[in-house]
Amino acid sequence: MHGKVEVSGVNTAKLKVLKNEEINRLLKLSKAGDKAAREELISGNLRLVLSVIQKFIGRGENVDDLFQVGCIGLIKAIDNFDLDQNVRFSTYGVPMIVGEIRRYLRDNSSIRVSRSMRDTAYKVLQVKERLTGENQREPSVEEIAKELGIAREEVVFAMDAIVDPVSLYEPVYTDGGDAICLMDQVGDNKNTDESWMEQIALSEVIEKLGKREKRILALRFYEGKTQTEVAKEVGISQAQVSRLEKNAINQIKKNL
Repeated sequence: MHGKVEVSGVNTAKLKVLKNEEINRLLKLSKAGDKAAREELISGNLRLVLSVIQKFIGRGENVDDLFQVGCIGLIKAIDNFDLDQNVRFSTYGVPMIVGEIRRYLRDNSSIRVSRSMRDTAYKVLQVKERLTGENQREPSVEEIAKELGIAREEVVFAMDAIVDPVSLYEPVYTDGGDAICLMDQVGDNKNTDESWMEQIALSEVIEKLGKREKRILALRFYEGKTQTEVAKEVGISQAQVSRLEKNAINQIKKNL
């Protein structure tokens, strides 16, 4: 998605961001049957979908397809969100979008093996079965290769090609609801859904800050500059930098 502005016909550079209070107001209207409010909720949370699909880019999937599937998850989240629960919509919406994308990847993932490779594999199996019967033992790779007149590596590759791969999106358990996939059981202490959602929430909060506050935080915490260095670059006093930095951090804490 690097440098990609338009996704599925949507200009991502012009997407609006709704405040939490506005989201709650629109959710109430949507639950009451207001279709216009529902549409505004969808368009106002497309940045959330964009944030989520970043996690799945690089797997050979079309970005537009991922975005459309993510939008389905967003719509499900809007339609099923419980207003009585004291949680932010994004906290509920992100797992719904992730789940929809994971189901799509699971149902559409496939590893294709060439016809010639499969033909070689079947020949290997036939020779292996015949030699096992003749010698009362399983033949070595070298013996099979010699019998077929091919390289040892070809035998190994052919046998690997017909072994059913285990997909990360292969269901390993289901209790009648959504299946639990192998991917869900793979541990990652660094990129957990919790830390990932915190990063999304943090990005949303920072987006609401003023242009000068954003620049000060970037210079201070991304470039590691002192308040005095920031003051010279921004063109204000060190005391003003300190005050603006403190206010920005307090605003982030409050919104999180």
